[in-house]
Amino acid sequence: MEVILKQDVENLGFKDDIVAVKNGYGRNFLIPQGQAVLATGSAKKVLAENLKQRAFKEANVVKEATKVAEAIKALEIKIAAKVGEGTKLFGSVSNIDVAEAIAKAGVEVDKKFIKVTGGLIKRTGKYNAVVRLHRDVIAEITFDIVAE
Repeated sequence: MEVILKQDVENLGFKDDIVAVKNGYGRNFLIPQGQAVLATGSAKKVLAENLKQRAFKEANVVKEATKVAEAIKALEIKIAAKVGEGTKLFGSVSNIDVAEAIAKAGVEVDKKFIKVTGGLIKRTGKYNAVVRLHRDVIAEITFDIVAE
């Protein structure tokens, strides 16, 4: 079954992508949740026309996202956390903490677009994260976890 995504769906595709999914997933989840529509011939024609009109606007959005990505790459982020024995943290550091640290540095990024390499961090040191600002613009940042 082919569907046209109405919004970004994790591990499947981005908005306005035509993707092939199993019948049950499309019929019972994506379409009722409003995340996709059936990819009929007329729906594909409407999508093609909308994509043509959006191409010019998209160029400006990509340019802005690239500026934000450059600003994020230039940041030196240090996250202070309580430390127990040696380098082990009390609790953990996640994408939420990274988003807050980036916001303190002056750049607003939604926490759901940040993926910390390795998941939750439980020790001090240098780590990496990937920030997806646009489907074409992805910024990698390095940050330090330090003791308070």
